[in-house]
Amino acid sequence: MKTRKVPMRMCLGCQEMKPKKELLRVVRTPEGVVELDPTGKRNGRGAYLCPNSVCFQAAVKERRFRKAFGVDVDPAVFANLEGKITS
Repeated sequence: MKTRKVPMRMCLGCQEMKPKKELLRVVRTPEGVVELDPTGKRNGRGAYLCPNSVCFQAAVKERRFRKAFGVDVDPAVFANLEGKITS
């Protein structure tokens, strides 16, 4: 039996490579809206984050969302994301 390769992604917060299924995907849609992508299949530029507030805070503090998406992210979007991540 052949073993499947597990897709790995880097967390924006802790900068560790982890299996894609363990991480949350944040997407910048073609319209420029940044939001959480629960399905992991939405169109747009994706970035991954551990599902905890420590990694989220580190990513915000280091401005890693801006680097990943190439746009300034609205603070209201961060507040919305944080609410979904910590819940």
